[in-house]
Amino acid sequence: MRRILPVIVLAQFFCTSLWFAGNAVAPDIAARFQLGPGFVASLTSAVQLGFISGTLTFALLAVADRFSPSRVFCVSALLAALCNLGLTLSGLDTAGLLACRFLTGFFLAGIYPVGMKIASDYYQAGLGRSLGFLVGALVLGTAFPHLLRGLVGPLPWQTVVQGTSALAALGGLALVLLVPDGPYRRTGQHLRLTAFLAGFRQPQFRAAAFGYFGHMWELYTF
Repeated sequence: MRRILPVIVLAQFFCTSLWFAGNAVAPDIAARFQLGPGFVASLTSAVQLGFISGTLTFALLAVADRFSPSRVFCVSALLAALCNLGLTLSGLDTAGLLACRFLTGFFLAGIYPVGMKIASDYYQAGLGRSLGFLVGALVLGTAFPHLLRGLVGPLPWQTVVQGTSALAALGGLALVLLVPDGPYRRTGQHLRLTAFLAGFRQPQFRAAAFGYFGHMWELYTF
């Protein structure tokens, strides 16, 4: 039981390194495709749109409720790693490049939120502290490609892409092998389109939700 949270945190860190891997090497990619500085914004937007689309899809289909969350995490990590590697394919055009980033973001929806669900399946007491560690792992993971870029220096930019993909695959495999489904997992949840309305009737939830929405605006817009 003691190893569960460290494994989830490390897996989250490894896998979320994919999030801004494209941004870390954006100048090299822009030079390769002879694109202007505004291309970085398109690259970032593609990942974010993919993540939003993936989150809605995973939620509406109740994927992490109907299937083992650990397996969902692993499959998502492997698919996201493959999509990230797509950046290094020869003959890729700009549409294919943006598609790779969109799909990477899509499958990240099976990593970050699902990782939090796995933690909630294990920890009822002290859940807030556990989720705090996971948010910290997200912050460090998304920043890691820039550190890796600084460390590899003169090495080809493809090294950053390949390195983050390898980490994501390792994180996904580690989680599915070392973290079985938790004792507090509830299976067979059914879709209720009006459930979010019941949640927003709770003042404490509204306060937390609007605070989080503000955080996302600040983090990804400004």
